Amino acid sequence: MNQLTYLPEFSRIASLPDEQVDLARAALLIASVEYPELDIEHQLGLLDSLAAAAARSIDAEAEPLVSVNQLSEYLFDEVGFGGNQEDYYDPRNSFLNDVLLRRVGIPITLSLVCIEVGRRLGIQLIAIGMPGHLLIRHRDVSDWFIDPFHGGILLSQEECQQRLQQIAQATIPWDASCLVPLSNREFVTRMLMNLKGIYLQQKDYSRTLSILDHLVLIRPDSKQDLRDRGAVYFRLRRYQDALDDLQTYLDSTAPAKDTESVERLLEQVRQALIQEG
Repeated sequence: MNQLTYLPEFSRIASLPDEQVDLARAALLIASVEYPELDIEHQLGLLDSLAAAAARSIDAEAEPLVSVNQLSEYLFDEVGFGGNQEDYYDPRNSFLNDVLLRRVGIPITLSLVCIEVGRRLGIQLIAIGMPGHLLIRHRDVSDWFIDPFHGGILLSQEECQQRLQQIAQATIPWDASCLVPLSNREFVTRMLMNLKGIYLQQKDYSRTLSILDHLVLIRPDSKQDLRDRGAVYFRLRRYQDALDDLQTYLDSTAPAKDTESVERLLEQVRQALIQEG
């Protein structure tokens, strides 16, 4: 599979109603940016195998917190999934196939493993978009949260607040919105934003462009993605593409703090096109 085949498939998933967005398949299509020949059906089969093995020791009909604890014990204690605290920003932590292979990841990919294995067992888990540290909880339990990055431990709301203060060093105020469930689109967007940040930090503009192509599809109303993609096109000397995205951004948004800087970049793009012509 290459970009010509996986991006249309991602586009198809992105166009579905939110509840029909297949998180695991979307995550594996994102991983195809790095692994063009990835066998997605095989990777989905690995999740099936994890669930089949877990079923021997998990009672999905038990009280929600009991089944959640059994799932955590299986995935984190028996199988050995855990947070990569030594190299948090390794891109492999964001690719579901690598997480399944290496058994290490970041909060969002470890949460995805829990959600997908749980779903196959009838344990309904939902993602909670705490800033900087994604959590999950059982659909029917609103006051206890699971922290997959730290071995699947259960956290109270007060402990979640303490966790956020540790991560953000009190720069993010705490309120009820910190524990709001994520939609499927928001979940996929968060995965992509993690990779975008990593690749920009590495100045890897080709991979950043691939991630932005996905972001434009999964959240088409976010014109900022067009602006950022236009800037990356400029870095890659794809000036006509840069012109198209930057002009569309300016035409479709009200004047903002960045308008002047985008207009300056657009003028650089026009000058580059003239020099090329």
